[in-house]
Amino acid sequence: MKTFRAARPRVLLTALAAGTLLLTSACDDTAQPSRDQAAGTTGATASRSAAPASKPGGEADPALKPFYGQKISWSDCPADPKAEEAKADVSGMKCGKLHVPLDYTDPGADAIDLALVKYPAGRQDQRIGSLMVNPGGPGGSGVEMVKYGAKDFAGALHDRFDVIGFDPRGTGDSSPVLCLDDKQRDAQNQVDSPLDPAARRTAEEKQNTEYIAACKAKSGKLLPFVGTRNTARDLDVLRAAVGDKKLDYLGVSYGTYLGSLYAEEFPQNTGRLVLDGAVDPAADDLDSAIKQRIGFETSFEHFAADCVENHADECPLGTDKGQAAKKAADFLDGLIDNPLPTKDGRKVGRDLAWNGVTAALYGDQTQDWKYLRVGLGMAMTMKQGDILLAFSDSYLERDENGHYSPMESAHTAISCADGSAPAPSPERAQAAVKELQEKAPLLTKGVTAEDFTDAACEGWPYQSPEKPHTIRAEGAAPILVIGTTSDPATPYAAAESLAKGFAKATLLTRVGEGHGAFGKGNTCIDRALEAYLTEGTMPAEGTRCS
Repeated sequence: MKTFRAARPRVLLTALAAGTLLLTSACDDTAQPSRDQAAGTTGATASRSAAPASKPGGEADPALKPFYGQKISWSDCPADPKAEEAKADVSGMKCGKLHVPLDYTDPGADAIDLALVKYPAGRQDQRIGSLMVNPGGPGGSGVEMVKYGAKDFAGALHDRFDVIGFDPRGTGDSSPVLCLDDKQRDAQNQVDSPLDPAARRTAEEKQNTEYIAACKAKSGKLLPFVGTRNTARDLDVLRAAVGDKKLDYLGVSYGTYLGSLYAEEFPQNTGRLVLDGAVDPAADDLDSAIKQRIGFETSFEHFAADCVENHADECPLGTDKGQAAKKAADFLDGLIDNPLPTKDGRKVGRDLAWNGVTAALYGDQTQDWKYLRVGLGMAMTMKQGDILLAFSDSYLERDENGHYSPMESAHTAISCADGSAPAPSPERAQAAVKELQEKAPLLTKGVTAEDFTDAACEGWPYQSPEKPHTIRAEGAAPILVIGTTSDPATPYAAAESLAKGFAKATLLTRVGEGHGAFGKGNTCIDRALEAYLTEGTMPAEGTRCS
């Protein structure tokens, strides 16, 4: 399996936590709805916010000149055991730091450093400039996206650009948000969410209270400043610090929201922006969460049917494709009482198993679906949970030594800093349950209207007043939006909405399964993306790549 999961959103949907969880993170760190979505956030309700009342100045602000005028000191990257394990070639890459204000409204106070990596252009005589990248999340590491995914940039992109990855504030090696330790994370992941609604609510409230207290104790000073608008401002400082007049950018999943906010904040500085696996910044959180859950149910059905029809020799789901998904779902649900053993001693219960299945649905239809077939086969016929656990560990960024990255803590902190949604009315909650039961019955067993009664980020120590809205980005250069027709995490309708909302944008469509189009090996997509970034040539309106 791939070590790096490009642009996979992290999903935190407490409202859908009953029965089968979409991702372990729903019962893992905290019960706040994610912002990566389509659910927003692998992952995931995307952060969506209206412009703040007090907008800090950009490059022309005298108080910010020391930051905009800095020169990055690039040097050889330190040894990276993870790169060796992933068989990633990091030779020639350079690492550095970017100094940015903690609070852009008071830049003379505290500052933090952001971790950077540069993959220098292969053909310096043809170099255009820099291509900044973000893999999603929120909370994903842009440094790891470049280090472990360098092959995805091979060809024209690496030839013509210095590809630059950065860990956004609060993530990775950029002053990460810290909450729970590794043992606490493991302990949480070993406990399935209760089936009884009252018991489930009690458990969630206790977990949230403890989690919030831990985050405040370890990262309280950082929490108000990790929102996406501040990261967009960091991105503009980075643009200036590397000497680029315009920002060329590739963002996937939640990275599309970051790119959209950048275009809204700094339209005059936008160059060529590619937004792949789009989040709709105007979408209602609950509607988006429902659409995402339906998207995963659809992908699960597609996987099960493909298993029976095209891989009968290794498919454990029987011969009836109409019942295959239900057979798998019933087995996974049954693990709440009969967890699977694994070689490292951990147990794979219902929630971890569903997490592993869902993680595979983000990936490549050829490779990841193959491993999922094998993993389900091992689980259903041999009662071994190792492959499902490996998928879940990869998604949650837990390494072989039991260490978790700060991804999940950052995800919650960024999501809440980007604005919280109010609790829906009882009527809206009941309508949501009805829609889920009709369109995603396998992934929403046991959901009740009471699961929707709390506001997003309730109890979190910092929440901005920002709200969902359409981003027009008037004055920005034309933007390329890419959507995949069967993307479970950021459904295709979000890409259509995002492209339509911009003043100038073109929608490029990948017909297929999985989350995002970049790095999926689709020649049509790759050529269109390269032509736009290197030459400024937009694909024809309505282009579809199979």
